[in-house]
Amino acid sequence: MTHKFPSDEWIKELSRQLNASETYKQSAKDWEGDFIFVVEPDDAYPETAYLYLNLYHGKSPDAALLSGPDEKQAAYLLAAPFNTWRKVIEGKLDPIQGMMTRKLKLNGNMMKIMRYPKAAKEIVACCAHVPTDWD
Repeated sequence: MTHKFPSDEWIKELSRQLNASETYKQSAKDWEGDFIFVVEPDDAYPETAYLYLNLYHGKSPDAALLSGPDEKQAAYLLAAPFNTWRKVIEGKLDPIQGMMTRKLKLNGNMMKIMRYPKAAKEIVACCAHVPTDWD
């Protein structure tokens, strides 16, 4: 079954994949910080979507599609147009490289994220395991 990106089902499946990943558990065992991923409109997607992903000590206890950016407070806000997210999820854009080049706009402690590159890479690897419908 494929999951439409962005959707509540998609982010919940990513959370499930992270919880099943031994690599993520090890690489993020000291990580504390949740994210709101903001999917901004572009020529492929006309709306703005907010995906919440709670990450805590190598697990993802909660994930949801939010109605807006103020529904939850998160340590990090990461924003990019739909097509940029697609590149990250398909493994064509490294997320840390994306943040450094401002293709992904981060609101939060960049230095903390830089200390967990393996965890960031494993999140992307888990994204690739989510059967995604882009239309």
